[in-house]
Amino acid sequence: MRATKILSNILAMEWVRVCGGELDGEGLILDVAPTKRIARCSGCGFRARRIYDHRRGRRWRHLDFGGMKVELRYDLRRVDCARCGVRTEMVPWAAADSAFTTAFEEQVAYLAQRTDKTTIVGLMRIAWRTVGNIITRVVERRSTQDRLDGLRYIGVDELSYRRHHEYITIVTNHETGKVVWAHQGKNAATLDLFFAELGTERCARLLAVTIDMSQAYIQSVEANAPHAEVVFDRFHVQRLVHGALDEVRRHIVRKHGDKEQARAIKKTRFVLHKNPENLSSPERRKLAQVQATNRPLYRAYLLKESFASILDRRQLFVARDQLIGWLAWAARSKLPPFIKAARTIRKHIDGILAYVSTGLSNGPVEGINGKIRVITRRSYGFHDASSLISLLFLCCSLPALSPVLTLPKSHPLTC
Repeated sequence: MRATKILSNILAMEWVRVCGGELDGEGLILDVAPTKRIARCSGCGFRARRIYDHRRGRRWRHLDFGGMKVELRYDLRRVDCARCGVRTEMVPWAAADSAFTTAFEEQVAYLAQRTDKTTIVGLMRIAWRTVGNIITRVVERRSTQDRLDGLRYIGVDELSYRRHHEYITIVTNHETGKVVWAHQGKNAATLDLFFAELGTERCARLLAVTIDMSQAYIQSVEANAPHAEVVFDRFHVQRLVHGALDEVRRHIVRKHGDKEQARAIKKTRFVLHKNPENLSSPERRKLAQVQATNRPLYRAYLLKESFASILDRRQLFVARDQLIGWLAWAARSKLPPFIKAARTIRKHIDGILAYVSTGLSNGPVEGINGKIRVITRRSYGFHDASSLISLLFLCCSLPALSPVLTLPKSHPLTC
């Protein structure tokens, strides 16, 4: 068997033939060429018979062979396309704007979904910044469909990616669980950019938007999608009540002079916040001791539990009646933290009850945020938001990649 045939079999690329090769000081250089003789424009993919000029000895980095660095070499033609003008020709092994083969870039992206950049730099023998550029190109190439099409239920949340209040705003599709949009910032102007990109027609199709009680996000949603139902995330709403319970407990501990009651309150924080059905026998005894010795704290506990039971309801009119009753109870409870929390809840009552009617929350968004924090930790932080956003789409929007690449039959070179 000829050496070029063996090398073609090792290369395992469709529509590519190996014309020769040589060894240099760094590794193996393979001379390759497309099997199609008529060039295709890299801009539109159509045939272009007029050749403008050649770029001699153009090289692309490929996957290693047996530990050797491998490069593909080809005299790249520039074509005079009737549609696009002078453009480089399309080659089946690499994108037009890349110095790496598609197989190499897919391998880097596969590793980026699973490990840190330092490992990729050492394994693939490329620069740190190159890893980020490759991830950006793979995300663009793999995102064949508009992520913003068909949105009906979305979740909006912010994520801190660096100290000194550096944030990105993330929009998630509740129906697919995928990240569809991200941008640096967390104010109303940032979310306005999302709605501007979505467009008026697609904004009109939105049915519900889940957010926390951020006034900036509320303002943007009401201005750009006034017909969409605003749903406040249950975790953030319930955290108001849990925070009020904590304030009551701390105030009693600080101000109480009775040592017996102080001992009864000591180490009750997790008991008071825990679901009643998950309490152990010693914890139940501790809660009973609080009930017997400190009525204000136990009243705060009952307010917290009754509020959680209201959010568990599935009949909207029942939940509304019970929530109005709870607000009246909290207002006359003589517990300042609960009086303050009740004012906030009354102000946002429609968005809170929307959770009962829709069952939507930012739970999937928070889950994605947890995954992003793992990405941030293994990357030892990010200096700019664009690098994080590229990795976010790679790991939280695209499906899991495979280290084995086969070029699809729908590639333009097969036409």
